Amino acid sequence: MSECTHDCSSCSQNCSERKESLIEAPNKNSKIKKVIGIVSGKGGVGKSLVTSLLASATAKAGKKAAILDADLTGPSIPKAFGIHERATADDDGLIPAESLGGIKVMSLNLLLENESDPIVWRGPVIAGTVKQFWTEVNWGEVDYMYVDMPPGTGDVPLTVFQSLPVDGIIIVTSPQELVTMIVEKAVKMARLMNIPILGLVENMSYFTCPDCGKEHSVFGESHVEETAKAFDIPAFARLPIDPSLAKLVDAGHVEQVPTAKLNDLVNAILD
Repeated sequence: MSECTHDCSSCSQNCSERKESLIEAPNKNSKIKKVIGIVSGKGGVGKSLVTSLLASATAKAGKKAAILDADLTGPSIPKAFGIHERATADDDGLIPAESLGGIKVMSLNLLLENESDPIVWRGPVIAGTVKQFWTEVNWGEVDYMYVDMPPGTGDVPLTVFQSLPVDGIIIVTSPQELVTMIVEKAVKMARLMNIPILGLVENMSYFTCPDCGKEHSVFGESHVEETAKAFDIPAFARLPIDPSLAKLVDAGHVEQVPTAKLNDLVNAILD
């Protein structure tokens, strides 16, 4: 090995003194104050729902909110907000769609000729597209951008953590005991990348019987409080199984869903 000259620009070694940043500059017209990643260790836990509700609550608090839909192979954000038109572009870049509540949204589904067309791309291409959503979309002024990431710890989460100035993450989970191990994987990845963990959301935590009002733990007893304590996560929330909520989301009216159960997390993000 040659002697270190401390000139990182001419060196390929990954030594402890390397200070080079991989953070990409956003579009020249974008002014984004905070970037919050929404992650999960496994699929099907409601990560996109939590992303949508957090953005909605942020907008209702008087802040300018946006969603970068990084889950390219399973983009559900536009449908939740009832957005079906295709994205447009001008000389300044791609123009995000906007929800009825003023939330800016960019998703690959807004660029497809048909919403149901599959994305059959390899990981590096998908990761590169996510990066382009940051660098080539004219987001304008945004107070809080929420990045809806695909599950796991693969190419896209790594790209987001390395390329975007992520200020913190929210981890979404479900009540099964197995999920505690999966949460730990997400926690360890965030800490490996020096990303603060702002909160934990346990979705499908319980079902409230409409007749007797009793809560039933359909997928097992809740572990969110003990999990948050075990990993020193400052805020947590429990979301119920609610058919009326699902109906609103399926109809594209996620902004009409009450968000009071996420107040602690929203306060942690907005502080």
